[in-house]
Amino acid sequence: MLVLTGITSCEEPQREPLRPNILFCLADDISFPHMGIYGTDWVNTPNFDRLASQGILFTNAYTPNAKCGPSRSTILTGRNSWQLEEAANHFCYFPDKFKVYPEVFQEAGYHVGFTGKGWAPGNPGMVDGVRRQLTGQNYSSIHTQPPTTGISPNDYSANFNMFLNDNPDQKPFVFWYGSMEPHRGYEFASSLNKDGRTLEEIDLVPPFWPDTDSVRTDMLDYAMEIAHFDMHLGRMIDMLESRGMLDNTLIVVTSDNGMPFPRVKGQKYEFSNHMPLAIMWKDGIKNPGRVVKQHVSFIDFAPTFLDVSGLDPDKAGMAPITGTSLLLILEDKRNYQRLYNDYVLIGKERHDMGRPDDQGYPVRGLVKDGFLYIHNFETGRWPSGNPETGYPNADESPTKTVTLSTLFNPEKQHYWRMNFGLRPSHELYNIIDDPYCITNLANSDQHQKQLEYMKEFMFGKLREQEDPRMFGNGHIFDAYEYSGADKNYYNRLMAGEEITPGWIRASDKQSMDEVLNRIAN
Repeated sequence: MLVLTGITSCEEPQREPLRPNILFCLADDISFPHMGIYGTDWVNTPNFDRLASQGILFTNAYTPNAKCGPSRSTILTGRNSWQLEEAANHFCYFPDKFKVYPEVFQEAGYHVGFTGKGWAPGNPGMVDGVRRQLTGQNYSSIHTQPPTTGISPNDYSANFNMFLNDNPDQKPFVFWYGSMEPHRGYEFASSLNKDGRTLEEIDLVPPFWPDTDSVRTDMLDYAMEIAHFDMHLGRMIDMLESRGMLDNTLIVVTSDNGMPFPRVKGQKYEFSNHMPLAIMWKDGIKNPGRVVKQHVSFIDFAPTFLDVSGLDPDKAGMAPITGTSLLLILEDKRNYQRLYNDYVLIGKERHDMGRPDDQGYPVRGLVKDGFLYIHNFETGRWPSGNPETGYPNADESPTKTVTLSTLFNPEKQHYWRMNFGLRPSHELYNIIDDPYCITNLANSDQHQKQLEYMKEFMFGKLREQEDPRMFGNGHIFDAYEYSGADKNYYNRLMAGEEITPGWIRASDKQSMDEVLNRIAN
C-alpha cells in the first residue's frame, strides 16, 4: 500500500500537526457486524454506536491475519504478517528488527501505556536486558469483581484513569485498551441466568453451525462479553470528556479477529477477518456521522497515528510501512477514494499447535469487487489442526462440541465438513450475496475468469511485498520456533505423553474427550 503521510491539497497551506491523544481500543474476538449500529439487535453496544455516530463508521475494515498475535503485529508495525518473519506466527519470538509505533511515540516524548492484553501471545524479546514493552507501560493493577467467572477482573477504565493521572506534565498520550473480552472461556448460560437474555433474541444462527439451544446460548454469552467491553469504552470516553480531553483525542475501536467460534477465529472467511471499526476525533474528523465503505486494513492504523502526529516512521527507524494513512478519509478530502486501494489482502501461517512439528496452515486471500478469493497452499493438512489433537485452532466451546458431534450424523455431517474438514486449493465466494461463505464458486464455469483474475492480482501484490511464499521459501514459517508452553504438542501426544494443554479448560475437556474417542473408534 502507498503510505500517505502529511498529504495536503496544493491549494491549502501546510498546517502544524495537532498532536492528538490516541486511544486505541481493541476487543479480543468480535466479528463484523456484531455491534448494534450495524443492525445486530442481539448485542448491546451504546458506546461504540455513539462513537460511530459522532465520528466515522467503517463497513469494510479487515485484519490481515485473524489470530491474536499476528493481527496485533500488523497493527503495531503497519506491515502485513507475511512481511514480519517470525511475527507472522501465533506464539512467536517477536523479531528485534521491527520497531513498533508505541516505541516511536515513547521516543517522541508521549505518555505511552496499555491495560489488559497488549501484544500477545508470544515473547516480545529484550532490549538492553529489559523486556520490550510493545504497547508501552502496563497499567493493569486495579481489579474489580467481574460479572461472570469468564470475564477478566481487570478494571480497564479505572486503570485508564490511573494512566491519565500518571501524567503530571500533561504530555500527549498514546494508550492501548486491550480488553480480554469476548475471548474464551465463557461462563455457560451467564447471559440467560445473570443478564436476563432469551434464546429467541438470536434472529439467525450462522448456517455453518447447527441451530441448537447450546449454540444460541453460546452466542448470547459472547454478546454479554461484548457489552462488558463496550461498558468500559463508555467509561473511558466519559473520563476524557470530564477532563476536557475528548475533543483532541483520536479514538479507534475495533477487534483483533473474529469471534472465538469454529470456522471463524483463526480461519479466513468473512466472519474471521472482517472487523467492526469506528473512529472518533472531534477536532480532526470533518463531516462526522459518515459511513465509509472504503476498504481499510489494520496495517493502516500505525501510519495514521504517525501521520496525524507529524512523526516520520522512516526517520524513527521503523521498517518500511505497507499500510496507508487514513488521514484523508478523516478529513473527508475531495476524491480521496482514488488514493486508496479498493482491496485488502489477508493470510495466515502457523496459528495454534496441533500438527506434526508444529506446522501451520498457510493461506493467502484477497477481498475485492465483492468477492473473497482464498488460496490454500497445503490442502493435505487439517485447517483447524489434526483430529487426534482436538482441532486446536478452534477454541473449546459448546458450539465446537455440538458441531463436532455432527460427524456421526449423515444428515448433518455438512456442518463438520464446513468447520473442520479438508479444503481445496481454491475458494471463491460472493460475499455480497453469501456473507457466510457457504457456496464455493471456484469450480463454477461462469466464475473462472473472476477466479483467475483474483489469483493473478493477489499473487502480483504479494510478490511486490516480497512474501516468501511467492518465491518458494514458504517453509521458513514452519521453521520459526514456537514460543508457547505447548510446543511440539502433536509430537509429544503421539509419543504417549499425558498432557492437557493450556488451551483446553477443564470444563471443556470431558466433552472433547467423548468426541475424540468416537472419532478414534
